[in-house]
Amino acid sequence: MQKFFPFVVAALLLVGCESNAIPKTELAYHSGDFPAQESWNAQVAFSDSGRVRAVLDAEHLAQYVKDGVPERRIDSGFRVDFFDGDGRHTSVLTAKRAVIQENNDMEAFENVVITSDDSTVVRTEYIKWAAGEQKIRSDKFVTITKPAETLRGYGFESDQELKNYRIFNASGEAKVQQQ
Repeated sequence: MQKFFPFVVAALLLVGCESNAIPKTELAYHSGDFPAQESWNAQVAFSDSGRVRAVLDAEHLAQYVKDGVPERRIDSGFRVDFFDGDGRHTSVLTAKRAVIQENNDMEAFENVVITSDDSTVVRTEYIKWAAGEQKIRSDKFVTITKPAETLRGYGFESDQELKNYRIFNASGEAKVQQQ
């Protein structure tokens, strides 16, 4: 009997052991579904080499992290003021919604209006601002209005000052001065 006693004790210990670890449960949501941070009446400055290139004012700004990649979303209206390399104001972009990527590229949606300081106005439903290039692009229908002309088309590319732009598949109207 003494020979079997250590085996019996070991067997009882093994049978009596049970994992106290809490079983893992799957989360009911994905981390990208809810914001990691939120701000109301937020202001964000975008700079390059110490110079402010744009200032964003948003009613509601939320930062999400999906698959380890952060993105900021604006869902209730915003305004971006653009500045040239010398710090002079050049144009304003307004829209209802936007998504800003980690590299500061921004996509704006719904009632997008860009107005330059020389009265050029661009209207569209979608625009993408490439922050590094300081270029604005759209593959949607755009209308560009200047004091003497109105241009329309599908597809658009411009510098953020709206001085050098191209419209793809364009049509338009121009006022001709009579002499």
